[in-house]
Amino acid sequence: MNGIEFVDVSQANLEGLTLKIAKDGTSRMEIQEIKDLLGKNIKYFRFRKQISQSALAEKADISVTFLSNIERGKMFPKVETLSRITKSLNVEVFELFRADLVPEDSKAMINRLSEDITKNVNLAMAEVFKQYLG
Repeated sequence: MNGIEFVDVSQANLEGLTLKIAKDGTSRMEIQEIKDLLGKNIKYFRFRKQISQSALAEKADISVTFLSNIERGKMFPKVETLSRITKSLNVEVFELFRADLVPEDSKAMINRLSEDITKNVNLAMAEVFKQYLG
């Protein structure tokens, strides 16, 4: 097979993983950078497709808390979960690991929109609780 070897990565453990990325020489990408990149790109595609965290979590059959942790770079999903997320977003897996996907000026906008949405949802929920429980 021309020296190509396939391995089962479904139970991959990323702790301590270091990848070498060719970029004007060789640089290293640490595991936290991979988690941050994945989370940022999932959030980017979710916003582009105007899907809420809860809607994406439901489509991917994961909890909103887990999705939030992935988007914030706190957790890394198993391969099966990553596959469900990509199918739910209608993107290819490689797109979630592209470092050039989100322009720098868009990062601030995405973070600001995320904070605004969270704030407005919390205010709306407080009002609902006040009306029905207060």
